Amino acid sequence: MLESIHSPADLKKIPRDELLNLTNEIREELVRVVSENGGHLAANLGVVELTVALHRVFDCPADSIIFDVGHQAYVHKLLTGRREQFSTLRKHGGLSGFPKISESEYDAFGCGHSSTSVSAAIGIAAAKRLSGDDSYTVAVIGDGAFTGGMAYEALNNCAGNNKLIVILNDNTMSIARNVGAMDTYLNRFRNSGKYFRLKNGVKRFFLHIPLVGKGLVKLATRVKNGLKHLLVRENFFEHMGLSYYGPLDGNDEGLLETVLREAKEDGHCSVIHILTQKGKGYSFAEARPDLFHGIGRFDPATGEPYSSGGGNFSAAFGHAMCELARKDKRICAISAAMPDGTGLADFAEIFPERFFDVGIAEEHAVTFACGLARQGMKPVFAVYSTFAQRAYDQLIHDGALQNLPIVIALDRAGLVGEDGPTHHGIFDAAFLNQIPGFTVYSPETYRELETCLEQAVSLPSPAAVRYPRGKEAPCAMEAMFADDTLAVYDYGCDPAVVFYTYGRLSAEVRKAAETLQSNGISARVVRLIRIKPLDVSRLASFAQGARLLYFAEEGVREGGVSEALVSSFAEAGLCKDACVFIRAIAGQFPAHGTTRELLEDLGMTAEQMAKEAEGMVGSLAH
Repeated sequence: MLESIHSPADLKKIPRDELLNLTNEIREELVRVVSENGGHLAANLGVVELTVALHRVFDCPADSIIFDVGHQAYVHKLLTGRREQFSTLRKHGGLSGFPKISESEYDAFGCGHSSTSVSAAIGIAAAKRLSGDDSYTVAVIGDGAFTGGMAYEALNNCAGNNKLIVILNDNTMSIARNVGAMDTYLNRFRNSGKYFRLKNGVKRFFLHIPLVGKGLVKLATRVKNGLKHLLVRENFFEHMGLSYYGPLDGNDEGLLETVLREAKEDGHCSVIHILTQKGKGYSFAEARPDLFHGIGRFDPATGEPYSSGGGNFSAAFGHAMCELARKDKRICAISAAMPDGTGLADFAEIFPERFFDVGIAEEHAVTFACGLARQGMKPVFAVYSTFAQRAYDQLIHDGALQNLPIVIALDRAGLVGEDGPTHHGIFDAAFLNQIPGFTVYSPETYRELETCLEQAVSLPSPAAVRYPRGKEAPCAMEAMFADDTLAVYDYGCDPAVVFYTYGRLSAEVRKAAETLQSNGISARVVRLIRIKPLDVSRLASFAQGARLLYFAEEGVREGGVSEALVSSFAEAGLCKDACVFIRAIAGQFPAHGTTRELLEDLGMTAEQMAKEAEGMVGSLAH
């Protein structure tokens, strides 16, 4: 049945009694593709019925559907002409794992971070109203996005948008279990779903009465609303001037269609509160929705992830945090709804009184950490680099300006692979470089991560430790010189080329230097462990006599470490006789694909950098 759907128009033709077969097929396809490609499975399994109902009730792309936390949009992709490409999901050159306006006219707004949908939907709805467009705008917010403050800022501006519908997909999960007062508040409503079925049964009965049926419905509605306001307190949404429907069974497609059609006729901005089961229809995901939130390749028959063997930087960070916390009772850990993803699950279990999960609220997390630090604690906020961008003002205003000793542990720094441009951590080195007072470390190994973290928590000022996704790379040779701030590797005597680099890219740079040596060109690699502040004179001393200074950075060029170092050399009159080249990410958002594929796209593989440097040295010789 799924193969017959090439657009939402085909979906509308399917008889209601055949929709169960369709939703089963969709779930089978989700499990098949995600088991092969990796991706976000549990949330998509939960929104199958909702997405089917949305596309049967609304007329996309004229009507706009915006999926918050865009990883909930896989079903939407399947039903909007992308089924034949679905096997390319998250692959290099294939479909994105998130809505993307350049990918399809059905993707009304792109996203990869949470709590943005209602704001975008209000803007789209307002523009439609101003241009005389009578179509609808629907925001699907949920999977924990309702714990983000931006959602409430937007709800405060919703009333008056009569062609706007907000669907709260309440699956009690963000990535870990939802936390906070709003989750407790929503729990009050989660057992009253029978009300709406009774209400609609009465409405249908009245409508079948000839001549006076519609009038009776209007009268009954006024009486019902009057009694409700007299006897029952309005809920949070109604106090904001919004019509509220729910809570409803979000995995009942027929009920959802009924409610969506009524909301269209309501004439007010509406909130539809639905309850869905994260992981529904796949027993392993139902049992472990946190594991199957975002998962790599796995065996669909057993639900077991294919092991890649060994640990990773997140696990190494979590282990280091536990060791430090055993020695110092002032150390606290903060997570923005991702204790497992950031390696803090063990810390949360061992030191529950010093672990704080604040939900998807990165801005709050940073200022909360500053409050802890102000009272003498040593807070460490573990967050993916891409999400730390959301707290830039707090890092400056609340942390650096007051010189408070907070530590930001930046997981997934650099390229993150298949999650793509919304999740690449390529901006942190540059934006931290601009903030006075911050000390920034970029370890290459697990052992260095432990050392850098220990140094960071001992500082009397703000600090960050950034590290990549995945595993450490094996170091092919011992450093000629190393301390806590840098390591130097020599490939031949009197180097003609000196590479400056840091972090994960160092492994590729060392291979490039080795290739140059085998081609008769001596090289040196200066690997920065502390990337801010920089000891400029000392770093320049390693380049004496070199013909080419090659700066390699797995981050944006503009404002990055390489530009800062080149500028400092020039201002100090150092290395004046050498040619300078920067290989970094400039003027683009890298696509999605494996890390190797992306490095090739960016000219950052060892082979590419060696060839580039050799060509430059040859040109200089002539």
